[in-house]
Amino acid sequence: MKLYFLINSLAGGGAEKVLVRLLPYLRPERLFLLEKDITYQVTQEPIFLSSHSKNTNPILKTFFISIYAYRLAKNIEENSVVVSFLERANFVNVFAKLYKKHKAVMSVRMDQDKGHIGLRKLNKFLVKLFYPKADLLIAVSEGVKRSLISLGIEEKKIRVIYNPYPIENIEKLAKEDLKEFKSIFESPVITTVGRLTKQKGQWYLLKVFKNLKEKHKDVKLAILGEGELKEYLVKLSEELGLKTFVWDRDKLSEDFDVYFLGFQKNPFKFIARAKLFVFPSLWEGFPNALVEAMACGVPVVSSDCRSGPREILAPNTDVEYQTNKPEFAEYGVLMPTFEVKFKSAREPLEEKEKMWVEILNRMLMDQSLREEYSKKSKKRAEDFRMEAVIQKWMEVLHG
Repeated sequence: MKLYFLINSLAGGGAEKVLVRLLPYLRPERLFLLEKDITYQVTQEPIFLSSHSKNTNPILKTFFISIYAYRLAKNIEENSVVVSFLERANFVNVFAKLYKKHKAVMSVRMDQDKGHIGLRKLNKFLVKLFYPKADLLIAVSEGVKRSLISLGIEEKKIRVIYNPYPIENIEKLAKEDLKEFKSIFESPVITTVGRLTKQKGQWYLLKVFKNLKEKHKDVKLAILGEGELKEYLVKLSEELGLKTFVWDRDKLSEDFDVYFLGFQKNPFKFIARAKLFVFPSLWEGFPNALVEAMACGVPVVSSDCRSGPREILAPNTDVEYQTNKPEFAEYGVLMPTFEVKFKSAREPLEEKEKMWVEILNRMLMDQSLREEYSKKSKKRAEDFRMEAVIQKWMEVLHG
């Protein structure tokens, strides 16, 4: 049985990171990319199924699914296994079964009920059309599994396998020297990591941080990640009256309030020096950044969005429940999830934002509470070690 991997691109992001981590253990024959963008480096030479990039019109890429699928089918054998990651690659994987009879295994990384923004109706239609035709679906969380069942997927076709994390490697990278960034972290820093997209809700964090600054004059906010909302977020930060550093624009100094640090190959050295890791996502599948922050031993405050944060921070509670007030859970603090709507600097804080200000203030003030959650964070991160997760993948693919 020959094994192949398929993904949209390697242009950064959680799914891409998981694929890169799985590569040396599962050792697929070939790695196929729908697009040419590569940020993560891999030893295996990928095969590109088009000349598209992240800048190619998404509607065009959607209508290109059948062509991607035909090109994929030409490069694989009958009865081989193709594991795909991310929606469009998943659609291509199943469509290719029309040309070549293979086993289509999909890694499903997003709550299928809440997670489609943009081409929402089209995506949902395609999910309902293609996903039931897969041979096996690997959901990254129980929440994702339930969302698949709600769309009519047979439960017997779904397995839950959490994302894998190289804990020792993260701990090692967390100790790397900050070099020119060291002076920033002499002040208390709140950090967040994630693509600058609608899903991650960073604009809410900027508004919350502005109000937090009134209580903690010296606190700073470090935002790691790139994405299409960069311009909006930078402008919002400046309109809020926050002195804003942008990594490809400004000269670095400790005089700024907010630091947009872009994509960092080693985000862990920044996370590890922060007082808090704050995660305001509006929806998720299974958030890598949250577990990685915990592996760095940093206390976390996260939205209780669908899906993932509750399973990570409060594993003994009902994954269907969402809190409407601050919840000091077993391994971190869960907060009410924000609405999926953009905000301006002029709008007053809503009640949820005020709750976030209050809790972040409490966490900054209470060192013993931070220390308690720091220990618990590291303990919980151990549950997602590479070895245990790889074993589950082996059982699914070869068992």
